[in-house]
Amino acid sequence: MDGEDAIKETVLITGGGGYFGFRLGSALSQRRMNVILLDISKPTQELPEGVVFVQGDVCATSELGEALRGVTCVFHIASYGMSGREQLDRKHIEDVNVRGTENVLEACKRAGVPRLVYTSTYNVVFGGQVIENGDESLPYLPLHRHPDYYSRTKALAEMKVLEANGTALGHGRGILRTCALRPAGIFGPGEQRHLPRIVSYIERGWFRFVYGDPRSLVDFVHVDNLIQAHVLAAEALGESKNHKAAGQAYFISDGRPVNNFEFFRPLVEGLGYTFPTSRLPLWLVYYFALLTEMVHFMVGRFYNFQPLLTRTEVYKTGVTHYFSLEKAKRDLGYEPCQHSLKDVVEWFKSQGRGRKLGRFTVKQFLRDAVLLLLFAVVLLSWFPRVVRATSKDTS
Repeated sequence: MDGEDAIKETVLITGGGGYFGFRLGSALSQRRMNVILLDISKPTQELPEGVVFVQGDVCATSELGEALRGVTCVFHIASYGMSGREQLDRKHIEDVNVRGTENVLEACKRAGVPRLVYTSTYNVVFGGQVIENGDESLPYLPLHRHPDYYSRTKALAEMKVLEANGTALGHGRGILRTCALRPAGIFGPGEQRHLPRIVSYIERGWFRFVYGDPRSLVDFVHVDNLIQAHVLAAEALGESKNHKAAGQAYFISDGRPVNNFEFFRPLVEGLGYTFPTSRLPLWLVYYFALLTEMVHFMVGRFYNFQPLLTRTEVYKTGVTHYFSLEKAKRDLGYEPCQHSLKDVVEWFKSQGRGRKLGRFTVKQFLRDAVLLLLFAVVLLSWFPRVVRATSKDTS
């Protein structure tokens, strides 16, 4: 994907209308490639030169086939259900993540696309257990142990992608080579999935505590580092790199494990808010998330509210899990650059976000009261179990 060959290269990005897909497409266009962004929704930003948008759904095989004509590499990024209430929509998650991936693979075979880079997730091996400096030799987490549909379906999809490596393309046009990248939590200016939700909690006064062991560590990856990894992975699937990445999976991060809440401290304080000092036990927050999911299950069809946290989000933010980059460095030549949250803070300020002095506080008081009431319900529902367990131990 470099040199003179890049002039003739045409790539397609599923999920190209989203934050990362659009950023990747813009970066590839600067490398003199023809870029096709395929998504159900058009990007909100103006398309760079050399980038075209095709409205299409990975769940519709006919739309995929038309878009893949002349494409030499697919970056399959499209997914659903990563966070919030989306995590609770089982049918849509399975349709997009599993059947959509199957459709992309079949369409690549029919169209003769020789390379596919799949954007996976840490969650294919992580489900709440402590992992310190893990590597790609770790087995997939057993499917029944995943606490959410997203992680389970991403694991299934990754398995299908890697199993497809080496299969024959249609009309004798060679073989399909595939690899999977497993990124940590993505951050960067303009990110639209996680950071705005976090900032909205901060602005509404919901961010009044942290939880878990203060020594717990997790990974993050800046969007530019993730772009670098995808470009290198596509190159490592090609003949010039001896197809080194074919059939392989790689963990991708900034390579700097950090406590989740300390990572966001510059964002909280940079927007003018006080970082919370209260710390709750992990089990209490997990139980609260479980009750929230149960409530959503019962009333979600009538009132599809945004859960404050889901069980998976509690695990991902409060339990140590970070991974080695040695394989990505060795095979791909991946070398992450160091980034801070400074550009993220400045982006939110440019959008008019941040603390406003003199803001009406009655609403914040009511929200605090609701939050306190919810935790009281959690404690009261848990207390009888403790009493029964204690009675059994002493009897």
